[in-house]
Amino acid sequence: MGKVKTSVYIDEELWGEFKELAQREKSEVSKLLEEALVNYLITEVLRDVDDSEVPLWFEPLKVGGESTEKLLREMRDGREKRLLGQ
Repeated sequence: MGKVKTSVYIDEELWGEFKELAQREKSEVSKLLEEALVNYLITEVLRDVDDSEVPLWFEPLKVGGESTEKLLREMRDGREKRLLGQ
């Protein structure tokens, strides 16, 4: 997938805070902004989906206990590594 260069107008203070967040996350501003846009679009798509019409292709997790904590830790560690470019 290609990339596009664009210009947008954003509140100066908000943009400064976003850039600081990117520095703290050790990520590029463009990468972090792209991730935020993807997450927003996914949220909007899921909001329009009727849960009763979506088949489950997985076994639901039993919440709680050691296995759930382990899975969440693995997911968080994976996200951290992606953000750090590892």
